[in-house]
Amino acid sequence: MVLAGQPLRGPGHRRYGRQPPARGGRVVDGAGRPARVVGNEPGAGTGGRAHRCARPGAGRASPCQAGPRRRPAVSELAGEPVRRRELAGEPVRRHELAARPDTGPFAALLATPGVEEVLEVRSTFGFLAFHGGNLERMTDVVAVEAAARAGASVYAVVQPPDLRWHLPSTQVRPEASPALARFLDHVSVTVALHGYGRAERWTSLLLGGGNRRLAEHVGACLAEALPDHEVVTDLDHIPPELRGLHPENPVNRPAGGGTQLELPPRVRGTTPHWADWDGPGLPPPTEALVDGLARAAATWPLG
Repeated sequence: MVLAGQPLRGPGHRRYGRQPPARGGRVVDGAGRPARVVGNEPGAGTGGRAHRCARPGAGRASPCQAGPRRRPAVSELAGEPVRRRELAGEPVRRHELAARPDTGPFAALLATPGVEEVLEVRSTFGFLAFHGGNLERMTDVVAVEAAARAGASVYAVVQPPDLRWHLPSTQVRPEASPALARFLDHVSVTVALHGYGRAERWTSLLLGGGNRRLAEHVGACLAEALPDHEVVTDLDHIPPELRGLHPENPVNRPAGGGTQLELPPRVRGTTPHWADWDGPGLPPPTEALVDGLARAAATWPLG
């Protein structure tokens, strides 16, 4: 489960590299599993067509330009790489493990063979991707990458290639995961990454969640990074089921709340257009997405 500076394979790409993340805090690999200590060091960071999203005007600086734009050097962690396996025609399990009433469905998911948790504790700006791996593909990769570049914290759940178990966000509860509980206790705000697909919305990034100021800030950074995409921050233009406003949604649990970012397949690099992408690095739109998120994290004022 340890993040290392080794190549990462993901569905839809032949290969692409990952920068090793900066050293973070305690990592817990699932409820009741042994912990790995990797330090605790905050870091500096880097830094579409916007739809009702704050954009810089004449003579007015973008909120994404308020902080450092360089990419920090990233420390390397010892240990095993996170395992992302390519799909190879294997049958997909769909939530075959019933939840035990004493633990709930999230604990049951974490106990499923092949499911992995990732936790890096750095700054109090956080990224979440609890529908990662083979479920909402590439969301965990983007979250881990953006957090590493910005010196931010990250929590992700990575499902293996033979499993697709979708839990509603309100069922992802910190009581079932010491790693998630530690993350939520540490961060002040968070961005939760999700994948979605809707007709006529192939290039639309949707920013919900309870912290609307953070949504506007992240939206402005993404609009600069992805000028060919639409960045939607107006809740009235986001489908109700994708708004992420429930108080028990993990994105809204930190003290300062958070914003839920719904990503279409194209920006995640999972469409057939990028199937033969051989690098280096992530597909161009995904690289721009990571850079915009890292810049948003680095330029957000932390108390």
